Parts: sequence; structure tokens; C-alpha cells
Amino acid sequence: MNQIIDGKKFSQTLRDKVKNCVDLIKEKKGITPGLAVILVGEDPASQVYVRNKGKQTIEAGMNSYEHKLDASTSSEVLLNLIKKLNKDANVHGILCQLPLPKHLNEKEVINSIDPEKDVDGFHISNVGLLNTGQKSMIPCTPLGCLLLLKDRIGNLSGKSAVIVGRSNIVGKPMANLLLQENCTVTIAHSRTENIESVCSQSDIIVAAVGRPEMIKKEWVKPGATVIDVGINRVIKKIDGVEKTVLVGDVCFSDMAGVAAGVTPVPGGVGPMTIACLLANTVTASYRSQGLSDPEFI
Repeated sequence: MNQIIDGKKFSQTLRDKVKNCVDLIKEKKGITPGLAVILVGEDPASQVYVRNKGKQTIEAGMNSYEHKLDASTSSEVLLNLIKKLNKDANVHGILCQLPLPKHLNEKEVINSIDPEKDVDGFHISNVGLLNTGQKSMIPCTPLGCLLLLKDRIGNLSGKSAVIVGRSNIVGKPMANLLLQENCTVTIAHSRTENIESVCSQSDIIVAAVGRPEMIKKEWVKPGATVIDVGINRVIKKIDGVEKTVLVGDVCFSDMAGVAAGVTPVPGGVGPMTIACLLANTVTASYRSQGLSDPEFI
């Protein structure tokens, strides 16, 4: 019954669609979509993410603008840079890599980005639009999860879904997206009573809680589709040797014979996040020219 949902393969298909849309707007309007990424500090994981984003942006035929700032950069300098990018017609998407150094106010920084260029979908205006079912920029990871679900299941209307985790980045926007697809949605979290029972009655489980291999097979309804957003580094003994490995919030080895589809970690939701960032940037460029949104869903 268990089938792996290959996010790496699907993300390549999405990036191909993005490139086609980039070629089309170049031809129709003579503009090249541009993505500006701001990195403050030298967090190793953030550096890898920014490098990958820049590489894939260029491969999709778009312009990539990277702004690397010292960890000691003041709020004034950062906000002035964002103000400049907001006014730059060549920049259609702006992303400030999180987390920021502790002396900077993340909410202030996020909300200083022009909502129409907020390709992360974190600006309070985009959050409000999404919550009320209006056209917005959709956060990349929930959008990637939705695309994987629709590709695997098709019509989601009437499905029961549980989201384990209530973060502003994944849990809450994921709930709103599934509600818009006419799912019956439950958000479970650390205070949820009988959480195993709640999960075991759902057609869809989206795990985004940040607890390694929390979701066991007993939690999963036979035939359910499981999307694992978690990325956790743990130490495991492999062939008698302790190694650091990446695991999700779902016990992947438990899912065989239970889940109809499950995303692996790595190779599941992760690749979709950057692909959706590119898709959002193209969408922003289309909107800036008065064109209808490109179809990615």
C-alpha cells in the first residue's frame, strides 16, 4: 500500500513549469522576473539555503540578487535596503532569510517588505488575505505540501485532514489552504488530548511539529496520505557506528503497509519549498504586469 511521494521529482516538474512561465513573460512583456535574497550573518544552514536559492533562480531563467550583510548590521541599514528593493522595478520577489540575529525584530523586518513582493507569504497583509480566502502570496512550504497532496490524491474536497503543529509558517497557513480545498481540518498540538486518535481518523496527516519520528503507524489510518515537513538531526547507530542522520516528524519505516503515500526526509517537502519560492516570484512578476496568475496548482 505504501508509496513514496517523491518531492524531488515533483519539484523538478514544477521548476520546468516556472521556466516556461519565465520564458513567456520575457516574450510578452520583455521583463525578467527577479528575486532578491537578503542574508544577515553567517549561519551555515542559511548560507546553504541562500546558495541553493540563487542557483535555482538562475537555472529558471530569472535574475538573482543576493545581499549578504554582517551579523552586526543595524535595523536601520537592513530596513533601508528593503525599502530600496521595494522600489526596484527589476525586483519582483524579496526574501529575508530567517532566523535573523537576535538584535533584529523579525516581525518588523518581514512587515517592511512590500506585500506584493513578499514571496515568503509572511507579511501580515498576506496572512490576513489567506485567512479570509482572498488572493495572496502563499507561504512556500504549505504551498508545496498542497501541490504534493493534489498531485497524489486529486480532488481534496470532503477529506479529513489533521495538521500536527500550529506554527505561523506551516501549521496555520496549511490549515487555511486545506479549508479552501473543502477539507475538514483539525490542528493538533502539544496540548491536544488523545492526539493519536485524532490522527488515526484522518485521510491526510501533515506533520510539522519538530519532534523526531513522533508519528507512528498506530497514529495513521490505513490508506491515509502523510506529508512530513519535519527536519530533525538525530544520532543513530548504523552498522555499529553512531552517525548523525536526518529524520522527519514521521517514523518513515513504520509507514510501510499503512499509508497510501508518504513523503521521505530528505527528498520530500524540502525540494518543494525552493521550487514554490520560484513559483511565487514568477506569480509576483505576472501580477506586476497585470497578467493572470500562472497555473501551478
